[in-house]
Parts: sequence; structure tokens; C-alpha cells
Amino acid sequence: MTDPERLTLELPTHRAAALAWGDPGGRPVVALHGFPDTAWAWRHVGPLLAAEGFRVVAPFTRGYAPSDLPADGCYDVPALMADAVAVHAAIDGGSDALLVGHDWGAITANGLGAHPDSPYAGVVAIAVPPLGALPTPRPRSLLRQARRSRYIGFHQLPVLPERTLHRRVPGLWARWSPGFDATEDLGHVRAALDTPARQRAAIETYRGLTRPWRLPAAYRSWARTWTGTPVGPYRYLHGVDDGCMGPDLVVGLPDRLPAGAAVELVEGAGHFVPQERPDAVVDAVLALGAAG
Repeated sequence: MTDPERLTLELPTHRAAALAWGDPGGRPVVALHGFPDTAWAWRHVGPLLAAEGFRVVAPFTRGYAPSDLPADGCYDVPALMADAVAVHAAIDGGSDALLVGHDWGAITANGLGAHPDSPYAGVVAIAVPPLGALPTPRPRSLLRQARRSRYIGFHQLPVLPERTLHRRVPGLWARWSPGFDATEDLGHVRAALDTPARQRAAIETYRGLTRPWRLPAAYRSWARTWTGTPVGPYRYLHGVDDGCMGPDLVVGLPDRLPAGAAVELVEGAGHFVPQERPDAVVDAVLALGAAG
């Protein structure tokens, strides 16, 4: 792994820490991580893209150390969308910057890809497709997914989810990416969510799903498309062995995406595709860059 640069980006609501790879003059790629993960998710992808001439900037999501806890205390997806736009401005991203996201980062990227004010030229999303484009699942698939997604309901409870977070995270990684050695990633997660306030921050994104009326006014314009379908250049990756969101749920997805969009089921990967198959992510970014 090529050691990354460490950046501090001044955003409107907080200072965001970020890892970066590549020449600052290269084509920008902003890479967003999900849960339970950190910007170190991109430690393999970043150097590979840097070798292809890209400048990769991977921020730590608001609330995840060493990024600050935001002044407004909001962790909903529209706030994450606003942060991704602010990161673009902070790095002078220009008109050709690409956005890559995994898990919550994918939801964020999908929402921005559907928004007319997005500054990004294209989107690669990993592990969570555009929610508004999901095909209607078969009953058996729906039942299986309901069992996989029980943790989302648990995260609606007060206090207990954050208090038990670090006991549960290793099991989530083991179920979501069977057979993957997550030792290094688990260490990064523990360091990023090292206080009760930061543990609560990670859980609050889930709670925001059930209380949209509490969204601050500053983010409401972004909320219009957070479940939308990207309209520009778009590629989607999903691990064949994903134990978080079953690959059977994305069968038929290509028919519900704009012309030119591409969907790939990635062999040899579960949920955490950036760590398990960084080559597949790099190929998707290169294809997207050539298209947009």
C-alpha cells in the first residue's frame, strides 16, 4: 500500500479529515465510505487509481475520527450529500470530478447522481443500488433480505445500538463478507468510532431513515433526490457473496437504469468490494472516466 497524504478540509459545518493519493493535478475522484468502515476502505483502490493519473480524496464521514463532529449534529443522508459537494469545492474538483461510494457512501453518491446541482461528472456506486430503481423482489428474496436487515431495526432503538457497537461490528463484517480477514479494517473502525459521541454519530444515519421531519432546512434541497436514480454516467458494482444486501435483489436492475449505465456482479467479493476486489473498482472508475 502506498501511504496516503493526510488532508484537513474546511467544510461549512466541520473540518473533515481525508486520505489522498496521486498528483494533486490529476483528475479528481472523491471516494466515500460506509458503515462500519472508514476512509481506509480505499487504501488499495487509491494507489491503483493514482497510478492511472487520478487524484483520489477519501474523506472520513462526519463524526468518524479524525473528522469533526458537525456543529449541527445531523448525520442524515442529505447532510452527507451536502458534505460530498463541499469536499468537491474544497479540493477545487472542477467539472470532470468523479464520485465513488460504498454502502452509505453509495446511497450518498446515488442521491447526488440524481440531483441537478451535483458537481460530479459521474458516479460509481458499490453495494447499495439507487433505492428508487430497485426491482420488485420475489417473496422469497424479500424474506431473506428482511432477515439480513434486522440490524437496521435494531439501530432505531435508543442508546443500546451505540453501546454495543464494537461488540457487534466484527460479526457484521463476518456475515457481510464471508471469509474476508477484516482485522485491519476493524482496527480502523475502532479508532474512528472511539467515543460514545462518535458511536452515536454512526448509528444516527440509520435513525434518520425514520424521522425525515427532523432534517435541518439547510439539507432539504438535497433530500429531494436521496432515493433517486442517477441520470449521468453511472456504474454499479455488487459482490456475488454480499451478506448484507443479497445480489438477488439487483437482478433486473439494468433495465431500470438510464441508457449507458452498467451493472456488474463481482466474483470473489462480499459486501466490502473496495477491500476485496479493488481491481474491479478501478476498472469501473476507468470505464466511467472514459465515458464522462
